[in-house]
Amino acid sequence: MTGRHLAQIARYPAQVTGHLAQIARRAAAVSVPATITAIVGGAALVGSAGLAACSSGPPPRPSPPPPIANPSPVPGRTLSVADWPTYGHDAGRSGAAAGVRPAGTLRVAWRRRLDGAVYAQPLVVGGVVVAATEGGSIYALNAQNGKVLWRTHIAAPVQLTDLPCGDIGPLGITGTPVYDPATGLVFAVAETTGGTHLLAGVNLTTGEVKVRRDIEPPRGTPIATQQRPALTLYGRRVYIAFGGLDGDCAYYVGSVVSVATNGLGAVGAYSVPTSREGGIWATGGAVVVGNRLLVSVGNGASTSSYDGSDSVIALSPGLRRLDLFAPSSWANENANDLDLGSMTPAVAGGYVFVAGKSGTGYVLRTTRLGGIGGEVAQVRNLCAGFGTGAVSGAVVYVPCSNSGIRQVTIDADGTPHAGWTAQAAQAHGSPVTGGGAVWVVDYNGGVLYALDPADGSIRASADIGTAPHFAAPSLSGSHAYIGTLTGVVAVGGA
Repeated sequence: MTGRHLAQIARYPAQVTGHLAQIARRAAAVSVPATITAIVGGAALVGSAGLAACSSGPPPRPSPPPPIANPSPVPGRTLSVADWPTYGHDAGRSGAAAGVRPAGTLRVAWRRRLDGAVYAQPLVVGGVVVAATEGGSIYALNAQNGKVLWRTHIAAPVQLTDLPCGDIGPLGITGTPVYDPATGLVFAVAETTGGTHLLAGVNLTTGEVKVRRDIEPPRGTPIATQQRPALTLYGRRVYIAFGGLDGDCAYYVGSVVSVATNGLGAVGAYSVPTSREGGIWATGGAVVVGNRLLVSVGNGASTSSYDGSDSVIALSPGLRRLDLFAPSSWANENANDLDLGSMTPAVAGGYVFVAGKSGTGYVLRTTRLGGIGGEVAQVRNLCAGFGTGAVSGAVVYVPCSNSGIRQVTIDADGTPHAGWTAQAAQAHGSPVTGGGAVWVVDYNGGVLYALDPADGSIRASADIGTAPHFAAPSLSGSHAYIGTLTGVVAVGGA
């Protein structure tokens, strides 16, 4: 053994001591709640909160933790009309809730400060609000008073200074989780120290992590890849879409991956066939239409030969591309960052509607998207759609970045008609509908609006505090629940 090796060994005790001291400091800073009693669906359920240990420092990364699987799932609760178990209420991302009381005078019922911003749309299941934070945690809150029922810290988030670009810091859980009634688990993806991605399945009743699995896109650099879209549940698999960071820096390629809800078996994967970019990042994630999954794709690298980007694509449950639409102007849109990927496809009857950054809205057939330039119809100069729309019958409420909500009606033959523009011009969030109103957030101004669906006029409003970009409320009973830059707000009167 050389002298150099002996010197290295001599340094190990000091390194270990330093790591132990760091872990002790972090443990002292974390308050672990005692065993709690949670109210779920009217039944008292006893559980304990789980807190995962923080990871220890920047790259080189430690070895990933061993996966946790849930091979014998215990069924969860049956969903009711009052539940909001996934982004946009349902796998079709309609944003439409039944059983919501008509909007009256709005007031803040409660506010709950959490350990980070809540970019994800809150879920509501059995009287429990589930919130995921950029601090890397999942919380269960009592829907009536905001009391913390449990908190599970999934992983230490990535600091903004450690990212090659981006605009969210720290970067923890951004994509909206999904609740699986077959297993009773809430699934979420956390971005962790070092830039890796971790899928966790957490028991809704206790907060215990029952599934844990490292999950990465098939191509690209993990730390340049952001998991912003909502997770989708289809069959017994969870589907997870990936895009890039704000600024489109470094090397990433848009993709969708899938994992069985028990955490076992092979990971399914699809990546956009471009050399770079082609991010899948719109907030709604994959939209289930029949036995297909629709996603919108951002601009790719090519401006000469078509590379599968700037599109709406249909994927099979096994993640094989079945169909595609791209505007005939795809090359110009790729060159100028004017892609379709900024808006989740909206499904209205037998049609799909999408309006990307270019401001043109496209009507597509759900069963045959049309290839390049094969839309049924289009609306020019509509607006730049950002986020996820809401659908009521043949009407789509489009989230516009430059004008507030825009109403579009689609005739039986696919002809679109642009209708009103919302009176709340600064309300650029993703809308939802319920209780005879269209609900939308002015995230910069910190206001929740209830709009008249007939003309877009303001029926009621409430100050909620500054919210993340593309914020979308969740509706349940007499309340709307909104993620903010500090936690969750419940607004009564809905």
